[in-house]
Amino acid sequence: MRKKIYIAGCGGMLGDAFHKQFNDDFEIKCTDIDLNAEWLSYMDFRDYEAYFKDVQQFQPDYLFHLGAHTDLEYCELNSDDAYSTNTIAVENAVNISNKLDIRLLYISTAGIFDGGKDLYDDWDTPNPLGVYARSKYMGERYVIENASRYLICRAGWMMGGGAKKDKKFIQKLMQQLKDGAQELYVVNDKNGTPTYTHDFANNVKTLLQKEYWGLYNMVCAGETSRLEVATELLNILNLQDKIKLNEVSSDYFKKDYFAIRPGSETLNNKKLQLRKVDTMRDWKVTLKEYLENDYKNFSS
Repeated sequence: MRKKIYIAGCGGMLGDAFHKQFNDDFEIKCTDIDLNAEWLSYMDFRDYEAYFKDVQQFQPDYLFHLGAHTDLEYCELNSDDAYSTNTIAVENAVNISNKLDIRLLYISTAGIFDGGKDLYDDWDTPNPLGVYARSKYMGERYVIENASRYLICRAGWMMGGGAKKDKKFIQKLMQQLKDGAQELYVVNDKNGTPTYTHDFANNVKTLLQKEYWGLYNMVCAGETSRLEVATELLNILNLQDKIKLNEVSSDYFKKDYFAIRPGSETLNNKKLQLRKVDTMRDWKVTLKEYLENDYKNFSS
């Protein structure tokens, strides 16, 4: 008999990958407030009573709490909504999982660090800089301090979902190219680790199967920068000689991207490696796969 997973906040780029990677091996129920796929049903996880009732009726073995506000500028301008969605709703998930005696998965982020170090392992102490980072870290802390059995997996620069669901860096570059841009302006002062959503979902599956509970950094291999990612993207698309890449500092975008961001969000998967369960591939390999699978009809 297949085990059951209730996935809350499953309408985004990560939820899309979880649906694809878990649907064959588990019985899943996927919910969100944005019903952008036929396999989603409505649930606002900020509503504790409704959230509890829906999970209880499904009787899952696991509760995956995926959803969050991830737009840093939105969070700065709407802090109450950010904390309600990214922190209070996580407390809802913890309380539900404890009451129903089910395992909990929470998704955290490399953005909870302040960038004071070049590289962060699983045991480094976070120091969140803005509302988004603080709201996510408070969710992480609540899980650690209160959940009975849990997985916390920290992602880096997320990529996946294609034009429909990717609201992050790769899609922003691809949209500019699709719109006919002949030049791209990319910051040269931000470092991190890309995280392909499908690799992330598969590595979560491995941890579940082995029942290796706890907190894990979970990012693709290879430390890099925004500039190097953009360079690699143009190389994969064979546009390196057609599109001019301009290096700029973060100040160039400060009007639109005014929320504070750490200079380094670079993680390594030390705990996954020590447990010999790190299945995350090199970011260049996954970027190529992502572009080939989700942007196969792309032409600039």
